[in-house]
Amino acid sequence: MASIRIPTPLRAYTDGEAKISVDGATVGEALNNLTDLHPDLRAHLFNEAELRSFVNIFIDDEDIRFMQGLETEIEADDSLRIIPSIAGGR
Repeated sequence: MASIRIPTPLRAYTDGEAKISVDGATVGEALNNLTDLHPDLRAHLFNEAELRSFVNIFIDDEDIRFMQGLETEIEADDSLRIIPSIAGGR
């Protein structure tokens, strides 16, 4: 079963859990399973069926945007990370 690491700002929507085990053969299926388990998280990750532009998903050090996006296949022992973009400054 793959796992997804949840960044601190989004843990309010996962009952404080930092790492969640998910089912799925692709990144998209894993994220759908995650949001089935924690429905309030969906609005923070997706615009309808598309990943929000400021949400980055990594498998190890690889950004899925440079792979096959949500269709990227994952293995049962993969660890995914959600990395929200940070903007600001002068």
